[in-house]
Amino acid sequence: MAAFQLSGSVVTGKVPSFNGLRASKPTFAAPSLVGAFGLGIVQRSYRGFVVKAATVVSPKYTSVKPLGDRVLIKIKTSEEKTQGGILLPTTAQTKPQAGEVVAIGEGKTIGKTKVDSSLETGKQVVYSKYAGTELEYNGANHLILKEEDVVGVLETEDVKDLKPLNDRVLIRCHHIHFEFQVAEAEQKTAGGLLLTEAAKEKPSIGTVVAVGPGTLDEEGNRKPLTIAAGSTVLYSKYAGNEFKSADGSDYIALRASDVMAVLS
Repeated sequence: MAAFQLSGSVVTGKVPSFNGLRASKPTFAAPSLVGAFGLGIVQRSYRGFVVKAATVVSPKYTSVKPLGDRVLIKIKTSEEKTQGGILLPTTAQTKPQAGEVVAIGEGKTIGKTKVDSSLETGKQVVYSKYAGTELEYNGANHLILKEEDVVGVLETEDVKDLKPLNDRVLIRCHHIHFEFQVAEAEQKTAGGLLLTEAAKEKPSIGTVVAVGPGTLDEEGNRKPLTIAAGSTVLYSKYAGNEFKSADGSDYIALRASDVMAVLS
């Protein structure tokens, strides 16, 4: 019987052993979790399992100040659509990827150059799917993450107007056939099996709508991207963050390094 431990001393237990198809009953123990600095962990128990939710900041603390190049974002509530159009990911509305910047760090130092944050409080942003640490603060869900994990700034509520940051590019996906590439999947395999949405071939050709200002070099200077808006590109199928705009068009925001070629 194997023993395991999750998140330090947060949850400990034993993996059930299997004899034939019958499993022994698992046991779990969750000690009291009262963190330092007024931080606690929300716990919910389901039939012997302990589920850890976001870190909760005690009400006695009235502000959270990110350090370095980190930012604090108030997570947008899970809705299928925004008021002005469609913003949330096409794959799952249960995991929002957008929110409002409520606090920013002092920036970072590269070499001898002090680089300030390119974000401002009050801006609506889109961030990477699995980035940052979630916390509950002032009764709302927030995320603290590094600025490099922010994909771009939303100028409007429609993702087609996203302003990419750093080395990100925004691409409008093509749903047409090319001689060497089928940009949209068939509903069935050659053997007649139906494909799920997740298993279908994703489009990998699109038009660059907007590009970020580029990465920082070792001296803290911006290196502009070589990809230009208006270019038709071939990009990695499973990279980036996918979105659907208000008019139903598909967009993807990804790093410039995930663009494999420019088509002409």
